[in-house]
Order: sequence, then C-alpha cells, then structure tokens
Amino acid sequence: MTATDPALTALAQGWCALSLLHGRIETHIERALQVGHDLSVREYSLLDVLSRQHNGEGGHLQMKQVADAVVLSQSATTRLVTRLEDRGLLSRYLCPTDRRGIYTDVTQAGLKLLDEARPTNDKALREALDEAAKSPELVPLVRVVESLPAPA
Repeated sequence: MTATDPALTALAQGWCALSLLHGRIETHIERALQVGHDLSVREYSLLDVLSRQHNGEGGHLQMKQVADAVVLSQSATTRLVTRLEDRGLLSRYLCPTDRRGIYTDVTQAGLKLLDEARPTNDKALREALDEAAKSPELVPLVRVVESLPAPA
C-alpha cells in the first residue's frame, strides 16, 4: 500500500474523526466538572473507578489496573492519587495480606463529591454528543457510542 492508498486515507480520516469526537467530549465534560465541582475529568474518572472496588476476592485494584482504567501512566496515576488524598477524597492503607501492597479507597467525602458530580458528568456527556451529532462526519461515531452496552 502506498501513502495515497484510499484504504489508508479512509483509515486515517476515521482515526481523526474519533480523536476529534473524544477531544470535544473531554473538553466539554472538563469544563462542566471544573466549574461545578472543582474536579478534572481524570480526577472524576479515578474516583469513579476506585468507588467500584469491593473488599471481596480481587476487589481491590492494583495501581497498574487503576492506571489502565483511567488511561494514565502509573506514575501519573500515583501523583493523581496523592493530590486527591491531600484533598481528603482518597485514603491509602497497607494490604492486610501483603504488606508490600497498598490499597486506595474513596473516602466518604470523595463518595459524596462523586455522587454530586455524576449528574454533571452525564449531562455534559449528553450535551457533547448532541453537539457532535450536528457534524455529519461524527454522526456514525456518536451512534456507536450511544449504542454501546453498559459495562457488566
């Protein structure tokens, strides 16, 4: 295939459209969360991921799993955890069965903020998708996002 191959051009255009949609959505949600709750998209995502942990078998996530879930490096995730811990939204403690492991839990204040921010996040996502659907090149991607099943 050459650089002017139609298949490669279509693939590149599709990737650009997906990147554009992601950027628009993230920017819109970021503004709404910052204004309404003094939270970034990454902070909200981290609180959301950690709030879904449980104390049963395999219920606590390792830092690498958390980093993968919020699409950050482990070091960036650790810095984010530290910032939220400094704000009283997260707490860390040693794993009771492996003293090398450290668990991170959402505090009551973090859960309260997450509950308050969730409707803002959801509304901003809906608004961003509705706005994106006005661009013909983004309509197919918006439809795909809207049709995805909720995670189990």
